[in-house]
Amino acid sequence: MSTSGTANGAALGNGASTEADSRLGAELLAVVARLNRLATQRIQLPLPVAQARLLATIEAHGEARICDLAAMDHCSQPTMTTQVRRLEDAGLVSRTVDPRDARAVRIRITPAGVRALNRVRADRASAIEPQLARLEPADRRVLTEAVAVLRRLLDDASSPPQPTATR
Repeated sequence: MSTSGTANGAALGNGASTEADSRLGAELLAVVARLNRLATQRIQLPLPVAQARLLATIEAHGEARICDLAAMDHCSQPTMTTQVRRLEDAGLVSRTVDPRDARAVRIRITPAGVRALNRVRADRASAIEPQLARLEPADRRVLTEAVAVLRRLLDDASSPPQPTATR
């Protein structure tokens, strides 16, 4: 699967957005959402979905202030404070003083939080293993390549834009 080829008649990798790209994006998001629901419905999570999502966010950022976590999760700061407090009470996150602002705290995942998050991820992965086991080898290769492409897209999306050279 090459990012320089075509999909649905649309050139990929050139930065241009097309109607085909919009449809592909909508389909991709719908499939991922359905896959997430399937994985979540088939297992008993060791912690609520919102808490697992918050732990994953904290892990991805290393540590973050509550106001930043609230902004990332599109919720109010009091709502985020409550969620963080629940995780803290369970020993899954810890608070440290923000070195740049002694009035603020930074939240970081604890080793117990990492273990809990890894359990959630493993349990969710096991929920879709039966579907993956039914794949033909060619489909498994395509899916493996698609995951690699999605990882690159996400890596690109999280990298700051590079300035274009001017002459």
